[in-house]
Amino acid sequence: MAIDTRSLDQMLAELRSASAITSGKPAQPAGAVGAETDFAVALKSAIDQVSQVQQSAQQMTQEFASGTSNVNLQDVMVNLQKANLSFQQMVQVRNKLVSAYHDIMNMQV
Repeated sequence: MAIDTRSLDQMLAELRSASAITSGKPAQPAGAVGAETDFAVALKSAIDQVSQVQQSAQQMTQEFASGTSNVNLQDVMVNLQKANLSFQQMVQVRNKLVSAYHDIMNMQV
């Protein structure tokens, strides 16, 4: 069960580009980021993906605990760690977004 991080990488590239613009540095070409991608859509997609990974890990945990499925402990632990890492990654992205928002709000016009 692999986590598709393309949309998250794309979102981070957009954040880096916005950060470079606000600091006065030249931004990377927009074509590398994907000018057609809406930031809100990319963020929603990343959040939905994290939610799906967590739900999958929760379901596998319940199946292991009930003994109804042929799920072993190693698979349960690996999926729980994947869900934990994806959630931590999303929290870090949120922290960067909040920090960028505060930086923008504190700019003098």
